[in-house]
Amino acid sequence: MDMQIAGKKVLVTGASKGIGLACAKQLAEEGAIPVLVSRTEEDLVRASQMIKQSHGIDAEWRAVDLSNGDAARALIAEFADIDILVNNAGAIPAGTLDEIQEPRWREAWDLKVFGYVNMTRAAYANMRSRGGGVIVNVIGAAGENPNAGYVAGSAGNASLMAFTKAVGKVSLADNIRVVACNPGLTLTDRMETMLRGQANEKFGNAERWEECIPTDPAPAKAEDVGDLVTFLASPRACMITGTVITLDGGGYTR
Repeated sequence: MDMQIAGKKVLVTGASKGIGLACAKQLAEEGAIPVLVSRTEEDLVRASQMIKQSHGIDAEWRAVDLSNGDAARALIAEFADIDILVNNAGAIPAGTLDEIQEPRWREAWDLKVFGYVNMTRAAYANMRSRGGGVIVNVIGAAGENPNAGYVAGSAGNASLMAFTKAVGKVSLADNIRVVACNPGLTLTDRMETMLRGQANEKFGNAERWEECIPTDPAPAKAEDVGDLVTFLASPRACMITGTVITLDGGGYTR
């Protein structure tokens, strides 16, 4: 199926590894031209080289701290011609209400929650003036299935779900679609690090981390999320806006 996004310019945040890099790769596979954004220059250079080698596309990159609203707005001003924005930057830490204190909570929300809001606000204005576009928010299934051990992330994800629905339900009037996906557990470097810690506690050997991978449901691959984001960003999903799609193997429904 032709996703009809060849030549489209797409800015992906949190794109140096994990889900963000998978999104950028899948979009590039369809001929889109990605701009990679994260905070770590070294990882961005490596990611850009990977896309060049695998798809022959020169992916620009920018090392930007998107917890800074001015930096986010400057980034969108530099790439005012993007057709698609994929918000993916930010990992909110696990912890209970007692464990996640205000400074850490605010730091995490500045990057993920306010980062998404600031990027969407700036990109939306540009897209409206240019005649349209697509914004895809990669959020997280904890927003649908809150967990007291992940309270800051659950609350932040839930707010971004509401944000996506509120903006997306009226955005087609401006020929803009605002959609989101909620990945559940996904095999990424971050998840491997978490599982290595579990394996070290359980077996005294971090190298046995694969034995700690959940099986019911099994985690998604980052590429699974990239495929969904690519579809949502494409004209094939032209009637989907203000919607959040869950990708968690049915875990939320149990």
